[in-house]
Formats: sequence, C-alpha cells, structure tokens
Amino acid sequence: MRSFVPNEICSGHDNLSGRTPKKVLVNGGAGFLGSHLCERLLKGGHEVICLDNFSTGRRSNVHHLRPFSRFRIIEHDVRSPFDVDATLIFNFASPASPPDYQRDPVGTLLTNVLGAVNALDLARRNGATIVQSSTSEVYGDPEHSPQRESYCGNVNPVGPRACYDEGKRSAETLFFDYHRTYGVDIRVGRIFNTYGPRMRPDDGRVVSNFIVQALQNKNITIYGDGSQTRSFCYVDDLIEGFLRFSNAGKKCTGPINLGNPAEIPVRQLAEMIREMTNSRSRIVHLPRVTDDPKQRRPDISRAQAKLGWQPRVALEVGLGKTIEYFEARLSAAKVAEAV
Repeated sequence: MRSFVPNEICSGHDNLSGRTPKKVLVNGGAGFLGSHLCERLLKGGHEVICLDNFSTGRRSNVHHLRPFSRFRIIEHDVRSPFDVDATLIFNFASPASPPDYQRDPVGTLLTNVLGAVNALDLARRNGATIVQSSTSEVYGDPEHSPQRESYCGNVNPVGPRACYDEGKRSAETLFFDYHRTYGVDIRVGRIFNTYGPRMRPDDGRVVSNFIVQALQNKNITIYGDGSQTRSFCYVDDLIEGFLRFSNAGKKCTGPINLGNPAEIPVRQLAEMIREMTNSRSRIVHLPRVTDDPKQRRPDISRAQAKLGWQPRVALEVGLGKTIEYFEARLSAAKVAEAV
C-alpha cells in the first residue's frame, strides 16, 4: 500500500490555499477522522496541534506526520480543561463506534459534554472559530427520510446508545448557547456514516466489520434482516466538507448535514463487499440491535447551497481503497505473528 511522505503531503493545493496559515487544534486528532483532518490541514500550510488521549485514536494514524515542524501532539483527555494557542478548533474527540462508546457509557457522555465545555471555553478565551463534529445519531431512529437539519429526531434517552446520542445532542446545545450568550464563532456539522483507510479492524462499524470478515473468509454478520439502510460517505469527501465549513463565515453556524445521500440496504453492502474481495464468507443474521436506526439518509441541500459541497467518491471506488488498506493491515499482522 502506498504511503505518504512529508514533501508530498505539503506540495498539494486545496480549498484553503491562499489563506493566511492558522494555528489549528484538532481534538481527537489521532482518530480515524481526526488524523485525516490533521493531514489535510498540514497540506494547507497550517500549524496543527493534535490533542488526543489515545483511548480510541492510535499513534500510528499520525506517525507519518511527526517529521513536520508544524505538527505536534499533546496527550490529554478533553474532559479536563486545556489551554492551547489556537485560532481554529476542531472538536472531534469522542468514541464513535457502538462497541467503543458502550464500553464506557458514562465516560462517553462526559467526553461529549465536558469536552464541548472545555473546547468552547478555549474558543471563547482565544476568540477562535470552533467546529463541532456532531452526528446523524442526533436523529435517533428517524421517522422521516431523508433527514433534514430541521428534524428534531426520535432518540431514546435511556437506551444503550443514549450515551453517545444524547452526548452529541447536549454538545450541540452547548455550542449554540455559547454562540448566543458569548458570541463564540461556531460551526456544527452532523456526520453520517463515514468509512475509509485508518478505520480500526475491531471498531465494530459495519464497513470495517464486513471487510475484515470477508478478507478472512469468516461469516459476515448482519444484525437484523439487513433491510436497514445506511448512506456511506468516503472520508476524503467528509473532510473536504468540514474544511469548507470552517471557512464559510460567521453567519454559517449550521447545523449542516455532511454525508452521502446514496442510500443502500446493509444486506446489499455485505454482498458487494463479499464480491469485491472474492470472499468465501457466508452471510449470517443475528438479532437486531436495540435502537438501531432502520433508515439513515441525509438531506444535503443545505451543504450544497452554503458550502458548494457534495460527495464525489462513488461507493465502489471508496470501498476498493478501504479494502486495499485492510488487506495491507492484515498482511502486516500475519508477518508480525510469524516473526
């Protein structure tokens, strides 16, 4: 698998080119999404501080960025206050897959609530712009599709997913209250299912689960009958959306849906991955998970109008890149075991 080198990362141009370089703090910068964001910000010429406690993020995600003088890592838990000199803050710190956030539900809720408070307080002190990575989970198990930003959702506040769903909803409340009360310059983006390289093989999300199971010729496990739908956005498209959002101006606070409106049943996704990997895996069904949404599809008309953004990477193309990534990881793991 092809790797990045420092000069290659910083030689490109993106939508931030021509702007004054900023000091940017990325909370959760060693995570799946955060590491891609750090990489793109460095490419744009910015100074990047990656803050992470490495509970779900991995040092290997940002190892290739360490040679840059404009990049540094701070190991810290966002549940405790922090003070960083930054003019732009991306708050991406939170467990994001069900197994991760249900492993420590109290910690997940506090990460989202206290993490938002501490990040917002820092933005207020610094006069910084702050961007929140919210989630489509704020819509719960939606009764309307596609989901528009005006929809208030159908969330079970006492269910096993509530620590994440309500944590993100509370964080959104804090962001808009800090904006109204203190004039903090905020952006709130709601992330729909995102996939791509640097997902953890064991993170429990549907794309990584299916790919790893297929590559190992194990049973591909679907929870429920597989008729539930998801809309999958490739990571590069999502990061592009957040970068545009961060530069959209103070009046563009959101919330804005960021995702791919191309909807697909989970059973069809499993069949597609099995075919793309030439797998001998069987597709098996397990009991449906409590509060698992039956339908997930974003209305992105607001993102199209305000950001000029829409996803460009087709599912087959993105899955191909993601499969290549996991093939390389699994092969490296086999070599390490053999040594």
